[in-house]
Amino acid sequence: MRTAALLLLALFAALPRSFAEEDVFAPANRFAWCIVPFDQAKRTPEQRAAMLEKLDIPGLAYDWRDEHIPSFDAEIAACKAHGISFTAWWFPGSLDDTAKIILATLQKNGVKTQLWVMGGGAPTTSPEDQKNRVAAEVARLKPIAEAASAIGCRVGLYNHGGWFGEPDNQIAIIDLLKAQGVTNVGIVYSQHHGHAHVAGFAALLQRMKPHLYALNLNGMFPNGDRSGKKITPVAQGPLDADLLRIIRASGWRGPIGLLNHTDEDAEARLSDNQDGLNWLVEQIDGKVSLPKPVPRSWKQ
Repeated sequence: MRTAALLLLALFAALPRSFAEEDVFAPANRFAWCIVPFDQAKRTPEQRAAMLEKLDIPGLAYDWRDEHIPSFDAEIAACKAHGISFTAWWFPGSLDDTAKIILATLQKNGVKTQLWVMGGGAPTTSPEDQKNRVAAEVARLKPIAEAASAIGCRVGLYNHGGWFGEPDNQIAIIDLLKAQGVTNVGIVYSQHHGHAHVAGFAALLQRMKPHLYALNLNGMFPNGDRSGKKITPVAQGPLDADLLRIIRASGWRGPIGLLNHTDEDAEARLSDNQDGLNWLVEQIDGKVSLPKPVPRSWKQ
């Protein structure tokens, strides 16, 4: 028996990486993002959850607008019925009335998730200005983090541009929060908001890695945000394979987001991203595969 077990272990160790351990890009590690207000089909909660189940995308980062507030409970119920988990929930920048509704809804339904918060601001102009800005953001975010912690949630700082969207500034905020005893705050990084980071992405990812809660993929072109290619399907960009290699090699294993964030049909764009990511993984694994998939929702 012991010899047979050792043989099995040896065979397992010899399997390709994607079989020997769960890969960061594995289907079970994916979630959908920006598919609620961004969806040509304007799906209902039930239709959205059914679509994700059909596409084999097991998670949802839930973005919303005021019109969706009355259907928060229905969204949770539909996702539970279809086996979809909430990777994250878009959250206001302060504990306003809507924030309190979200917290109460999550607590009532037993949902423990990431609350994604954004900010902005022009670049700071001096070390003192930087120190004051970090302290001001800590003061703003600390009550949100404490309210999230009370119901078993975490807070993700979202890189939506401006001073706040720079990951190094987010790390400074997180460090000061930790110094004040707040430990449930991290980073959410979206590639479509990170075109300026491409050249130094490997080093940036290492700095973010201890704090990174989720990473949203995108088709990446050089200067894509300035050439009409800010948001494109995964695998269509010439930089995509190298960026995926960097992510895998980093050792980070958090959830991977696939987004719509366009006026296209959410199912079409998510399908393009699924197909593109599957194809790219085969490329970086060195496998022979079919030609690069032709997207349904985008033309170059």
